[in-house]
Order: sequence, then C-alpha cells, then structure tokens
Amino acid sequence: MTTGVRRRMGVEQRREQLIAVALDLFSRRCPDDVAIDEIAEAAGISRPLVYHYFPGKQSLYEAALGRAAEELVALFDEPREGPLGARLLRVMRRFFDFVETHGPGFSALMRGGPAVGTGRANALIDGVRRAAYEQMIEHLGVRAPAPRLELAVRSWISLAETTALLWLDGCPVARAELELQLVHHFAALTAVSAAYDEDMAAVLRRVLRDEPADGPFGDLVGRLAALAPQPS
Repeated sequence: MTTGVRRRMGVEQRREQLIAVALDLFSRRCPDDVAIDEIAEAAGISRPLVYHYFPGKQSLYEAALGRAAEELVALFDEPREGPLGARLLRVMRRFFDFVETHGPGFSALMRGGPAVGTGRANALIDGVRRAAYEQMIEHLGVRAPAPRLELAVRSWISLAETTALLWLDGCPVARAELELQLVHHFAALTAVSAAYDEDMAAVLRRVLRDEPADGPFGDLVGRLAALAPQPS
C-alpha cells in the first residue's frame, strides 16, 4: 500500500491514512512483527512523521484495533426482519469474510498477544463482545434477557471466536460448513436452555414459528431426525 509520492494532508486525513495502512499490515502479519519503519514506508512518509501523529506503535495499533472493532460490530447490523436462521447465516458469512481478510491480526487480537495487553485494547475487545451480545438480544426481540438466555448468547459468541481461530489454524472443515454449523450451534444452545426454562422455551417457540422448513434451523431439525433410530 505504498503511495509512491508524498502528499500534503490535513491532520485528520494523515491520521486516517496511517490507521488504514497499519490495519492493512496488521491484517497480513502479527502486529508484533510489523515495524514503524514499514508503516512509514507504506504510507509514503518518514518515520519521525509517523511519531508526529502517534506516540508509538502501540497507540497506532490501538487506533487500528478501534477501526477493526467498528467493522466487527457492524457485521451484526442486520435488518430485524425475516427468519432468524437466515439472518444469522448472513452474519456468519460476513464474520468469516472479516476473519479471512484480517487473519493474523484477528488471531493476535483474540489470543491476547503482547501487542494487545493494554487496558485500552482489552476494553475494545470486550466492547465488541458486548455489542455482539446486545445485537443478538435485539435479533431475538427480547427486552430483558433471562440469565439462561444471556448464558446461551455469550457462550455462542465465544464459540464463534474459537471456531474462527481454529479455522485460521488450518481446521480442515470447509468454511461454508462452519458458517452453517455455527447457526446450528446457536439453535442447539437455545434449545438446551429451553429444556430447563419456560421463558427460554417461549423465545424458542416464537423463533421457530417463523422458520421455513428449508432454512438453516429447518436443516438442523432434518439432520437430527435422520440420526433417530428407524423402527424395525
């Protein structure tokens, strides 16, 4: 992402350029392996000028992390209409697009490497998880989530993170299968909670009422039914 010719920019323009350049480099390699000199060269400016806009690599990393966090939160911004299973599948596809684009940076971020060990960075990560949780609750149409629902949703968010990291590490399962499987996992987690809690059961009944037989949740029901012993 080298500019080739140094151009005069306003303060905000230059900061935005540096954040974009840094995010691109951090996405392709572990942030700890990216030097300020590389960022300066890719931006077409001198090393001292980078320090003019950011005190050091950590502050630039946190700014790039903040931009990535905004992108992650936006992934869940799906219209609250139509079957939930189809909505979640679209979210998972966008999530894996993001993971594939920002592979090394995403891995370093979620695994809490040395470059991420600050209160600011950790707060951004927690903010993404909290925003994802709140958006999921909105997708479910619940005003005051019960404890079991909160547990199911937060567990699913953690499972999505872990699945993405394993996929980046070379998990042989096809990406499309993992996207669908995560939607199935959400349904399964909700169903288990519904077996213990009537409020959860009411949420699940309402969700399933709008699900078509050929949708992701209907697909799960079919797969489970195929596992049942056939009468002799």
